[in-house]
Amino acid sequence: LVQLLSLLLRRCGASVAPYLTDVIRVLQATLLDHYAEVRRESCRCAAACAQAMPEHFHMQSESLIKPLMQTISHQHYRVRVDVIQATGAVIQFGNGKSVDDVLSHLAQRLFDEIPKVRHAVTTVIGEWLLHLRDRYSYFHKLIPLLLGSFTDEIPENTKLAWTYWEKIGLQWEKENEEDLKDKMDFSVSPSHYPKGVTRPGLGCRELVSRNLSKILPGLCHDITDWVESTRIKASQLLYTLLLHAEDHITQHMELLLRTLYQACLDEESDVVKNCVKAAELIGTFVSPKVSLRLITSAFGKTPKPSCIMVLTAVIRGSPKEILQPHLTDLGNTLAQAGVCQRSEEVFYMEQLLCCVQALIDVCQEDCKEISLQLMKVLVTIMAIPCSQHLKEKVEETMSSLAEVQQLDSFLYLYKEHIIQLMEWVSVSCDCWTCYSPEILQLDVIATHSGPVIGEALNNFILILKTCLQPNKDPQMRLKLFTVLSQLLQKASETVNSQGLFPSYLETVIKDILAPNLQWHAGRTAAAIRTTAVSCLWALIHCEMLSPKEILKVKDGLMPQIIATMDEDSKIARLMACRIVGVFLKVCGRQFDEDKFTNTYTEVLKRLDDASCDVRLAAAHTLTNWFKCLKDSDVKSAMESHIEFLYQELLIHLDDPDQNIQNAVLEVLKEGSILYPELLVREIEGVVHKHRMPVYCNQLLHHIQSAKGSA
Repeated sequence: LVQLLSLLLRRCGASVAPYLTDVIRVLQATLLDHYAEVRRESCRCAAACAQAMPEHFHMQSESLIKPLMQTISHQHYRVRVDVIQATGAVIQFGNGKSVDDVLSHLAQRLFDEIPKVRHAVTTVIGEWLLHLRDRYSYFHKLIPLLLGSFTDEIPENTKLAWTYWEKIGLQWEKENEEDLKDKMDFSVSPSHYPKGVTRPGLGCRELVSRNLSKILPGLCHDITDWVESTRIKASQLLYTLLLHAEDHITQHMELLLRTLYQACLDEESDVVKNCVKAAELIGTFVSPKVSLRLITSAFGKTPKPSCIMVLTAVIRGSPKEILQPHLTDLGNTLAQAGVCQRSEEVFYMEQLLCCVQALIDVCQEDCKEISLQLMKVLVTIMAIPCSQHLKEKVEETMSSLAEVQQLDSFLYLYKEHIIQLMEWVSVSCDCWTCYSPEILQLDVIATHSGPVIGEALNNFILILKTCLQPNKDPQMRLKLFTVLSQLLQKASETVNSQGLFPSYLETVIKDILAPNLQWHAGRTAAAIRTTAVSCLWALIHCEMLSPKEILKVKDGLMPQIIATMDEDSKIARLMACRIVGVFLKVCGRQFDEDKFTNTYTEVLKRLDDASCDVRLAAAHTLTNWFKCLKDSDVKSAMESHIEFLYQELLIHLDDPDQNIQNAVLEVLKEGSILYPELLVREIEGVVHKHRMPVYCNQLLHHIQSAKGSA
C-alpha cells in the first residue's frame, strides 16, 4: 500500500495536492509501523511527497518531524539511513524552522557505529548548507555538524565532508563577493602555518570566523561533558574550528584558555591530545603579547599542570622570531618559586620539563639569554625526590640547552652559571629548615655539577658554615652533612677539582665539623655526629688533611673523636678508631701522660666491640699507640699502664675471630719492645690457662729473637 502511494506521488506530482492532508496522516502512521520495511518505504514516500508538491508541502511538513524523529534511532541501520535522508528532504522542501527540532537527533547519529548512517548525516547537512532557503539563519548550528565529519574514521566520509565544505565556502564567496572584495584582492598567506595542513578557502574561513562566537560556548561546554565520546568529538571539532578562525581566535582567548585548562586534565588521552593540538594553533595565529600575557597571568593564582601544558603547546606552535622578544619574561616566570616549586607532583614536573624542552626546540640559540632561568627550573625538577625517574630526561634537556649554545656538555652550563646558582639558593639559607626546597636544589647543584663545584667553594662553604651550626634544624644539618660526605668521598673530582679546598680546611674543621661532634641527645644528633666524623675521615683518607693541618687541629678534635668511639653507630666508632690511629701516627710523640692514658683506655674498650671491623681498627690504633710511646719521654711513667695493657691484650688473643687474634698478636709484638721482661712474666702467668698457647709461644719466640738481635 505504501509503495502504491509512492507510485501515485511520483506519477501524479502536484495533482495529489488536494489529498495532501490524507497522505500526511497515512505517513504519520506508517512511519511508526512495526515492520521495518514499511518504515523504510514510508521514508522514501515522505521524500517523494516533499519533492512532488513543495509549494503545498511546506505548510504540513512539520507534522512528519515527530514520527521521523521517533524512528531515527531504530535498531536497523538501513531504517536509520532512510529516516535521515527523508528528514533532509522534508525540511529542504518543507518548513526550515524544523531544523531546530531535528539537530540534536542528527548530532547523535554522528556517533553512530555504522559508517553509512554517518555518511547520510553528512550528506543531509551538506545539502542544507548549500540549498536550504533559511540556511544563513542556521549556519552556526549546521557548520559544527559538517565539520565534525572531518575526523570520521572512514576516509570516504571525511572526503565527502571536505567536498561539501569546499562547495559551501565557494558558494558563500560568490554570494558575498562585494563584502569580501578587499580580502580576495589583497589576501596574504600567513608566514607561519602548521606543517602538512591544507589551508581552507577564504569562504570557509569567513564562515567559521563570523559564526565562531555562537558556536564556541556550546562547544566548550561539550568538551567537559560527562560522556567520553562527546568530549573526544568536541575536542576534534575545536581544532578544526581554530584552524579556520586563524587570528579571529584572539577575541575568544579567555573562554578558550579556561576550557583548555580543564580539558587538558581529562583522563581520556585523545581529548588531551586534541586540545594540545588546538593550543598549538593559538601559538600559530595569536600574538604572543596577548596569549602569553593571559596564560602567565593564570600562574599568579595556583598554576595547574594543564596551564603549563597549554603554555608548552602555545610555545611549540609559535614561530621562533615572534617568541624571541618574550623569552626573558617567559624564563623569569618559569623560574619563579611559585611556579617551579609549586608542587612535588610528578605530572606537574613532567609538564614543566616539557615546557623547557619546547623553549629549547623552538628558540634554539636564542635560549642563551634565559639559560640561567632554565637551569634553575631544571635543577628544581631534578631536586624533587619523587621525580628521580626524570633525571635522565633532565640531563638530556640540559645537554640540548648546552648544544644550542655551542657548549660541549651540561657541565659547561654549570661552569657558566655556578656562582649565580649558588647565590640563588643561598638567599634565605639562614632560615632553612629540613623542608626547604633550597636544600634539595643545593644537593643537585653540588653533586651534579661534578668538578665545577670546586670553582664556587667560597659560596658553598659559606652556606655550610651558616646552616651547620648546632642551633639549626637537626634534620636539615643531617641532609647537608650527607651532601658534604658524598662530595668528600671523591674530593679530587668535586670540591678539590681546582686544588682550592685545603685553603678552606680550617673553616670546615673548626666551624663546621667540630661544633657538630659535640654530644647532644637524640637519634638525629647521633646521626649528625656519625656523618660529621665520616666527613673528617674522608678528609684524612683522601690526604687533604695533611700532617701539618692535623697538628693544628688535634687539640680541639681529639677529645671529641675519643668520645665518638662510644657512639651507638658502628660507623661512628669505626671512623673514630681510624682517626685516632692517624692522629697518633702523625703527632702521638708529642702527647703527655694524660693524653696517652685517655687514648689507650678508650681504644682498649673497643676490643670488646660487637663489630669485628671496629675491633680490628682498635687493634691497629693500639699498634700506633705503642710506636708513639717507644720514643716518648713519658715511657717510664707509663710502666704500670703498659703492664695493664699487656694483661688485657693477652686476654684478647682468645678473640673468636682469627683476624683479630692476628692483629692483637701484632700489637703485642710492637708493645714487647717497651718492657719485654714484663711481657714475658705476664705470658708465663697465663700460658697454661690460655686457649691459644700457640700465639703465646709465638710471642715468646719473637721477644727472644728481638733480644738476640739486640
